[in-house]
Amino acid sequence: MPVLAARMWEGRGLWVWLLFLCAALGGVSAVMQKAHRRHLSLHRHRERGKEGQVLHRSKRGWVWNQFFVIEEYTGPDPVLVGRLHSDVDSGDGNIKYILSGEGAGTIFVIDDKTGNIHATKTLDREEQAQYTLTAQAVARDTNKPLEPPSEFIVKVQDINDNPPEFLHGPYYARVPEMSNVGTSVITVTASDADDPTYGNSARLVYSILQGQPYFSVEPQTGVIRTALPNMDREARQEYDVVIQAKDMGGHMGGLSGITEVKITLTDVNDNPPKFPQSVYNMAISEDKVPGEEVGRLKAKDLDLGENGLVEYRFVEGDGMGVLEISKDSETQEAVIKLKRTVDYETKKTYTVKVEASNPHVDSRFMAWGPYKDTATVKVNVEDADEPPVFMLPSYTFEVDENAPSGTPVGRVHAMDTDTSNNPVRYMIPRYTDLGQFFTITPEDGFIKTTQPLDRENQAWHNISVSATEIGGHHQDAKVRVNIKVKDVNDNAPEFATNNEVLVCENVTPGKVGERGHAKELKKKKYDFNVSPCLLFP
Repeated sequence: MPVLAARMWEGRGLWVWLLFLCAALGGVSAVMQKAHRRHLSLHRHRERGKEGQVLHRSKRGWVWNQFFVIEEYTGPDPVLVGRLHSDVDSGDGNIKYILSGEGAGTIFVIDDKTGNIHATKTLDREEQAQYTLTAQAVARDTNKPLEPPSEFIVKVQDINDNPPEFLHGPYYARVPEMSNVGTSVITVTASDADDPTYGNSARLVYSILQGQPYFSVEPQTGVIRTALPNMDREARQEYDVVIQAKDMGGHMGGLSGITEVKITLTDVNDNPPKFPQSVYNMAISEDKVPGEEVGRLKAKDLDLGENGLVEYRFVEGDGMGVLEISKDSETQEAVIKLKRTVDYETKKTYTVKVEASNPHVDSRFMAWGPYKDTATVKVNVEDADEPPVFMLPSYTFEVDENAPSGTPVGRVHAMDTDTSNNPVRYMIPRYTDLGQFFTITPEDGFIKTTQPLDRENQAWHNISVSATEIGGHHQDAKVRVNIKVKDVNDNAPEFATNNEVLVCENVTPGKVGERGHAKELKKKKYDFNVSPCLLFP
């Protein structure tokens, strides 16, 4: 039903009906006629004061209320917005009504004779919410104003023609796992282009379409909160939540929009490290040197980053003296290495207990601990095919010079320390005995001469003896043998040089003649009366 909304200028002047449509245009003329009669009554009426005086209403400026036209009206005819009429208009056509301002002549047109104002176009409040117009009555022949101009506003009345929109979606949010119920995750906000000050067209209500029972949303604020306790990242990390915003306060007939929210649970340290097995068996050969890797083991921690870091250490065991432990920072594995050599024949098995622990513990979850685990590592020492071992690090023997071939010099002894205890064969590497002065019995290691030795020619003989096990991998070992040639009295005295000795005749016994070398004496001149002397070198 049409509704009349008008403030009229009382007395002599211009008056206007402004109408806005609700659903139809029926009954407009009846309302207008009723308003016209009321205007005439006001024009002719004079009030009297308490003293009986006749009070004339003083002329005041035009006062216009805000008038409305429903947006998106698509009827077959232009919408009648209102009608201008002046008291001086006698109906003879001498009055011309003029409309100016926003949209005048394009959106709003006026019949300059009747003063009827129509909206010729469909109006959209979201494009322009109101229009400011100016009404005026002038003489048709002279265009001289008959009334002062006055402004009024036509406001476009909103209808619910815009659904809510999430302008910033889709959303991405993170919340720590194991958060308390009601923990705020993120706030989603929808906007509605309809008029928030009129009706419920822009009053939004939020609801969750997907993501229950894990999350909830506050209907008025759009705050998403956790709704389920003990949400475990290790069980499920990501959730796809769908939120709906519906206008008209959420009632039927309202328009709606949706957005997606991808929520990721972030990690907290709520899991201790755990070894997959309680006992690990490893082996190391006895011939390995310190620093050799024995084996690896790893405690699994389901947490991420710093929360999943694990440290390892030995806590007990008889292998702590021969083994050491470290961590591979890339693989997070415990690496066990040989600290010192091991001997299969001495000890065949070592045991250590390894502890894995988190260096960073969250105090909120201490009651869930302890954040550590242990495993036992058994290391078996494997027998290696080792070379024979000589009983002494080196040997020193003596033998007389000029001793006949086959004279015993001494015996070297080596044995295979492996459990197989293979027999050993001996030999003298020829590069250590180029003169082949010695020989050795392969079975028992007795060394003998092969020829007489001359101390004056070579007082020491330094040779090597090699012991090789029979069978296995033919491992061999060598030992140094030093042989001293002992001196015997097998040389007569000799002059150091060959000299001539001359004895003069008639030399008195016991008298030493002149000494000198023969060559020197030949140079001397002697008298025949001088007896030549005995010459000594």
